[in-house]
Amino acid sequence: MRAIDYFDKGAEAFPERIAILVSSGSYTYREMQAVSRRISAALRAAGLRNEERVAIYSPNDPRVLFCMVGLLRAGCVWVPINFRNALDANAEYMKYAGVSLLFYHSSFAAQARELQSRTPTLRHMICIDARDGENPSLETFLEQGSAAREEDWGGACGDSEKLMGLVPTGGTTGPAKGVMVTNLAWGSMIEMATHYWRIDDRDPVCLSTAPLSHAAGTVAFALFPLGATNVVMPGFDAGEVLRNIERHRVTHLFLPPTALYSLLAHPELGRHDYSSLRRFLLAAAPVSPDKLKRAVEVFGPCMCQCYGQTEAPMLLTWLDTKTLAAAAAGDHPERLSSCGKATSAVRLAAMDDDGQILPAGQRGEIVARGTLVTPGYYQMPEATAEIRTFGWHHTGDVGYRDADGFFYIVDRKKDMIITGGFNVYCAEVEACVMELPQVRDCAVVGVPDPKWGEAVKAIVALREAQPLSEEALIAHCKARLGGVKAPKSAEFWPEIPRTGAGKTDKKKIRERYWAGKERSVH
Repeated sequence: MRAIDYFDKGAEAFPERIAILVSSGSYTYREMQAVSRRISAALRAAGLRNEERVAIYSPNDPRVLFCMVGLLRAGCVWVPINFRNALDANAEYMKYAGVSLLFYHSSFAAQARELQSRTPTLRHMICIDARDGENPSLETFLEQGSAAREEDWGGACGDSEKLMGLVPTGGTTGPAKGVMVTNLAWGSMIEMATHYWRIDDRDPVCLSTAPLSHAAGTVAFALFPLGATNVVMPGFDAGEVLRNIERHRVTHLFLPPTALYSLLAHPELGRHDYSSLRRFLLAAAPVSPDKLKRAVEVFGPCMCQCYGQTEAPMLLTWLDTKTLAAAAAGDHPERLSSCGKATSAVRLAAMDDDGQILPAGQRGEIVARGTLVTPGYYQMPEATAEIRTFGWHHTGDVGYRDADGFFYIVDRKKDMIITGGFNVYCAEVEACVMELPQVRDCAVVGVPDPKWGEAVKAIVALREAQPLSEEALIAHCKARLGGVKAPKSAEFWPEIPRTGAGKTDKKKIRERYWAGKERSVH
């Protein structure tokens, strides 16, 4: 099916159920469907056609989901823009993606105008919450679609190979990579989500705290077919999350591990009722087994995990609530470190460098094939070919399968850090550090961190008699890359270790920080 068909299934089955709940009000599925039809008609009236790129640049706001559903209804391609990224990174990506229309929030008006000046294909700017100079508000834009009849597109087979999204990866020193997400891959993800996330004893209520431009929006969309009510918070606040679980009788919650750690450390942890929770989903990074065990003790037998990536959305594996609860109670406690078993949308394996599938217990690169896997990177055939050798999709993660089919991620083949659920490519940060004239050499690695899981750390060798402070280095990177990608700390070494081939010996650097750890990812 088309991506929009999954929303319409929920709207047709639960028209009067609340789809979105925010502090200022609520919207039923019937109301949301009506608004999305007007957005679709307005996009068509503005001249946008199938597979034109439409970007959304906003903090958490219910209109983000309205616009997402509306643009998919029009047959356009969703281009999520992470408001936490540096402006340069977003401008580069929008130009590369060929964005035709930008929905943006007034809090980013200045940045949106800068993006407009740097995106040659951008023809339309719509401010979702207010009029912004010459750019109309979403309310005004909808008037273009008020009288227009919705144009149905697509075929009976669901247009499985058409794009529904062009989703950015973490970025590299070259052009940003856009993952071509098809209706088939998106539909496979939703089919898996509705299977694993379905509950029978109450209406689903999902609390959304992470950016809707990121995984939280994907989770919300995946729950639409189940008629879930999505309670949207402006952002993550540990105390408010704990209070909202009780206040709204939340059944579904998605958080990265760093946010879970904040909940477990909050002084209000023991003051609220969490008995409504049925699926507390952890994803985006590995979880500390000790903290996961503690989470089961606090929140009950509702904890679950999944493993995926932009190139194979969300559900390569699933670790169910019963398995985690049993592991926390001492039955196969090693499974607290597992990411689960392969879902029915993929075949998953560990592979050696020669393309041989490895038996249980042997470590290799995790590879996948199936309907969840996307076609690759937009206009980047060489980068796509690199992750598609031997007829499989290569995740860049190193791990193994045990005798019972559970997968374990133990390291990364890619030079990438997952910090707070966001991907940071070391080469991009290293290039930024090397811009400083005092720096002779550098290496960036991820180090264990109780808050972020992994924290970005810069190891720097300075030029002789050219001092540089840790604070100045971090400030430079924050200004160029944004707070997510900037190093959280820096150390100054006389020399950066090198291998015999002259390459940076990151294994040796990491050993200093990961010694005694069970795995080299957190």
